[in-house]
Amino acid sequence: MLIILLLVPVVGALLMYPLRHNVPAAKATAMATALLEFVLVVVIWVGYSPAAAASGTRFQYEFSVPWIPAFGTHLAFGIDGIALVLLALTAFLVPGLMLFAWAEKLPEGRTASGYFALLLATEATLVGVFTATDVFLFYVFFEAMLIPMYFLIGRFGGPNRQYASVKFFLYSLLGGLIMLASLIGLYVTSGNILGQGTFTWSELQSIAHQVPESTQIWLFLGFFIAFAIKAPLVPFHTWLPDAGAEAPIVAAVLLVGVLDKVGTYGFLRYTLPLFPEASRTMAPLVITLAVIGVLYGALLAVGQKDMSRFVAYTSIAHFGFIALGTFAFSSQAFAGAALYMVNHGLSTGMLFVMVGLLVARGGSRLISDYGGVAKLAPVLAGCLLLAGMSSLALPGTNSFVSEFLVLVGSFPNEPVATIIATVGIIFAALYILWFYQQTMQGPVRGQAVLNSLEPVGGPGAMIDPAVAARRGGGFPDLTKREIGALAPLIVVIVVLGFFPGPVLDVINPSVQATMTELGLPDPVPAGGIAR
Repeated sequence: MLIILLLVPVVGALLMYPLRHNVPAAKATAMATALLEFVLVVVIWVGYSPAAAASGTRFQYEFSVPWIPAFGTHLAFGIDGIALVLLALTAFLVPGLMLFAWAEKLPEGRTASGYFALLLATEATLVGVFTATDVFLFYVFFEAMLIPMYFLIGRFGGPNRQYASVKFFLYSLLGGLIMLASLIGLYVTSGNILGQGTFTWSELQSIAHQVPESTQIWLFLGFFIAFAIKAPLVPFHTWLPDAGAEAPIVAAVLLVGVLDKVGTYGFLRYTLPLFPEASRTMAPLVITLAVIGVLYGALLAVGQKDMSRFVAYTSIAHFGFIALGTFAFSSQAFAGAALYMVNHGLSTGMLFVMVGLLVARGGSRLISDYGGVAKLAPVLAGCLLLAGMSSLALPGTNSFVSEFLVLVGSFPNEPVATIIATVGIIFAALYILWFYQQTMQGPVRGQAVLNSLEPVGGPGAMIDPAVAARRGGGFPDLTKREIGALAPLIVVIVVLGFFPGPVLDVINPSVQATMTELGLPDPVPAGGIAR
């Protein structure tokens, strides 16, 4: 089943070439492929057994065939609960993003078939990353996913797309090369213990506690730097604001909403189980970086003039919370971090989409070019408000549960860091409300908004938004297609705010398995992981 899940977007991407001159057929084929992928993930979700996971089955839907026998590599796939929820996030977002991109104006000389092919190729590599159970195969997908995203930014992005795409590629490639060095070291180390080197995750995990701590630390650092760049954590974050700002909006959602989760997923799947002693030794450093990221990202977000860069800096703050939960070593914090990865993808994804819809109407990414939009486009303003409330983790929205679990689970082991990180919640409220007030509230103002309105009474006259709208010169509200694409996202954000249990039921057995692999006592209060 996982092989089919991987092949479907690959085939869909390849079909875009013969359809390159038939735009409607290319778009319809891409959408059908994305919907089929979503259906397959739903089938996998229904067939996944949390009970089997809780009884000790680490991976389900396993498939493995020899790939390069001389190096002990396999085409090995399988999923646990954490991988499953990230697969579901990816498959859920892609069809909606394609619907948003349906009428997107592309740069001159660029084709819709190429655009959708790159989106499907990105989805395929993400499926490979989340399902690989051979560490070398994971590395291959880890590097391969750079290619379609590089072209999405470099060919379809904003004015500084070439600079942003090259910076993104070089940062990620450097991290991958450092991880490759550690991967080779891990293979040699496993050969010294087992008599034959291996890249199989389960075999490597079984010998993790036999590797000397000094060796673990060096191997840990190679994986950690690669994942910290991908996440990104401060000070490895500088590529994200440029890439997030210059990428086309649908690519930015995939980049910040899903692709960056490969870094935090790598912490949970690889650094902690494969290097347990090194993870405990290096945890204070990682937590320090995480807390700095929470405050640093929040403070810089307020100072941004560009809306896309604003959203990118808010994400840096959120990734700090995820890293804090990951290295706090409690099942509640682990569960909160895994759930936060999903919820951040939803809330930041919607926030990026709303920014994209705003820019498409006003033609400017500058916050100062907007004001009073709620008077002209109330539905757009309402959706932006919901996205903002979800991003700041307002109770009743999806992000609140995950942020609460991270803080409650982190406090027993890391009380000082948790208290400092909590200040980031206050900053989040400040920067989200500031952004919303600047763009949506107050009198109608800003060059992007004023340019869309027809003055009533001649040049220089006062603009009456109600009269301008009746005369067809108003700032356009969301279309039916845009509302239809946003509706599933809104429903999921609200439902997960009140009923996170089904997702946590899938995550929790994998979280408990990770705690067992670390060999640490669990400081979770009596009653277990909150649902």
